[in-house]
Amino acid sequence: MFANFTFENPEFFWLLLLLPLAIGWYFWKRNKQTAELRISSTRGFKIKSGLLPKLKPVLFVLRLLTLALIITAMARPRTVDVSTRTSSTQGIDIVMAIDVSASMLARDLQPTRLDATKNVAEEFIKGRPGDRIGLVVYAGESFTKTPITSDNSIVLDALADIEYNNILENGTAIGSGLATAVNRIKESDAESKVIILLTDGVNNSGFIDPITASELAMEFGIKVYTIGVGSNGMALSPMAILPNGRFQYGNVQVEIDEKLLKEIANSTGGKYFRATDNEKLEAIYEEIDALEKTEIEEFRYFNYDEKFRPLVLLAGGLLLLEILLRLTLFRSFI
Repeated sequence: MFANFTFENPEFFWLLLLLPLAIGWYFWKRNKQTAELRISSTRGFKIKSGLLPKLKPVLFVLRLLTLALIITAMARPRTVDVSTRTSSTQGIDIVMAIDVSASMLARDLQPTRLDATKNVAEEFIKGRPGDRIGLVVYAGESFTKTPITSDNSIVLDALADIEYNNILENGTAIGSGLATAVNRIKESDAESKVIILLTDGVNNSGFIDPITASELAMEFGIKVYTIGVGSNGMALSPMAILPNGRFQYGNVQVEIDEKLLKEIANSTGGKYFRATDNEKLEAIYEEIDALEKTEIEEFRYFNYDEKFRPLVLLAGGLLLLEILLRLTLFRSFI
């Protein structure tokens, strides 16, 4: 919620141009505002002197202030509190299935394929506040990292926690990863159901055939976008684990089963992408974001608080003060 100070009828401020005209008229007529009496001698009159006659222009200043306040009140100053509420009119449920096998530690994307994927996925999730999103991770086997939820903070925390470890059997079970993602989203009542499947290898593990998993996605009306991650040619990838627990890196031929990924995407109405560097990976997620738009309804509520009343009261007080002074202290100086 935020508040703005506005004027409903600002055109009345043009009347402030009358003030300079009034000032000019006052000085031009100043010598003619009091009656003149020509006599041969003032010896028989008592003439008041001192500070009071010099303060008589205060009456004119009070009149000008009163006029300025009335004009400002006519412009109707007010504050506007605006509260906004959004609601999704066409919800999209999305499951992101991310390969976490050892090859995702390759450094052809910076700093690694896995870290680059997490960074781009984070921005993607932040940009879709109206959708429900879930996470599935897989290597030689798969599991649900978080079910689909509208609480993006939970998804972002789970995404940040994704890392390579030896708990999962090594390998790339594309079929298992896709099947787990389908199982997470198949019961969704959203108008659009989407899986983003990311991998950097070929299907070499698991007990579920990727084509069978894609047929399940088709049966439940789930669209699958597939992303192959890895540069063309050779990539600096983990080859062995040293005694200190760190990986020994070496150049390894990049192998991605693009034919399989294209078939999965095409059969489910999705699209296949190839990310050979960080920039292309970012562009892919931006394209998916553009392809799967959620319709958002925005409702705005306005609360107006009129501020002209204090100005009117103050103008009335100044006018009353000016009349009282004119009829008392400044009634006559002779």
